[in-house]
Amino acid sequence: MPGTTSGGEPGAAPGTVLLLAASPTGRGRLVDAASVLPVLAAVPPAVLAGTDTANVVELADPLEPQAVLTRLRAAATAPGPLTLYVVGQLLLDRRQRLPHLALARTTPSTVRYTAFPWHWFRDELRLRPPGGTTLILDLHADQETWQALGIAQSPGSPGPHGPQGPVPGPAPVTLPPALDPGRDIAVYGRVAPPPSRTRRTVAEPAYMKAVGTLLRSGRRPPDEELHQHALVRAAAEGTYPGCVLARRGTGPVPGDPHTAITEAVRSGRHADAHALAARHEQGAALAHGPSSEEALHWAEVRADLAMLAGDAALSCHIWLTVAAARLRTGQAADASSVETAVDRAHHQWGRIDDPARARELGSALAELRSRVPGRREGALDHVRRQLSQLQTQG
Repeated sequence: MPGTTSGGEPGAAPGTVLLLAASPTGRGRLVDAASVLPVLAAVPPAVLAGTDTANVVELADPLEPQAVLTRLRAAATAPGPLTLYVVGQLLLDRRQRLPHLALARTTPSTVRYTAFPWHWFRDELRLRPPGGTTLILDLHADQETWQALGIAQSPGSPGPHGPQGPVPGPAPVTLPPALDPGRDIAVYGRVAPPPSRTRRTVAEPAYMKAVGTLLRSGRRPPDEELHQHALVRAAAEGTYPGCVLARRGTGPVPGDPHTAITEAVRSGRHADAHALAARHEQGAALAHGPSSEEALHWAEVRADLAMLAGDAALSCHIWLTVAAARLRTGQAADASSVETAVDRAHHQWGRIDDPARARELGSALAELRSRVPGRREGALDHVRRQLSQLQTQG
């Protein structure tokens, strides 16, 4: 698993590494995120992943959130251990006040449409096997985002504008809920505090550069050891870490249905996994109501399982049902959970091979898209164009 020097059993699936470095190109840029990629790229893939072999995907200053989502989704469905190295700048969207990873074209007024919503990490990683995913972060925040995240300094530590000389890092804090990618995901790194008003230079991702420098030795220590050494190295070079993040991912929990479902998927028993999720959805609906969060959670799990099994039509249908249920309960059309459901339905709809089924689900999708346009410009027009083409097919 990530963070160990062992690559696992012979014949085990290779690890997957996603290197994501993103920051705006305009005046609001706080960090030169892409400057860390040459350091990380010099590390052997197997060392980056902590496995015998690994596949590496690099995203340097991407322009479109959908492009990032596509790469993240592919990495999340890889069977082996997954390690994500994420460097960048957090901004809030003005409507929902949710943190986003700013991309190259992002400005404070366009966050909602040009940045990558942080909760998409949680959405895409939730079916990862327990203990199989590590997120290593070097993030920078402006004053507004820092305050919105509710980050508290540890007792006796410097404030956001602390000294520039070497200082001991503060104790790890509870991961801000808005940044939590899920309970099974290990998270290490830091959120750098807002710059002082007098600073005009763009910061370097000092923590992640320290991680890369340490890994260039060819040895991958356990995650916690790597994290601590990186903090010490960065502090020795005069970097105050800010909010330090350190949380182990949970391992397999006996009796946890998510663990059983994950094992079924990994062994190719997709029907068994779906049936187990369906039983839990039925139980949650009886106990809490069919539109309760508990029941909708299991419906979303079934939608993801259908996607993994290659049944795009079933996945699309379930996501449409989830979106409609959330709207019926009074959730706003621009709520992240509603938009995610419609976006995923749209994504799966585009992969349906049967024209008749695509027409049927496309009509429902078009109706929902008229109420939930989402973040991607022209989504409703895209559905209508595709439906028009489908009408000519048998």
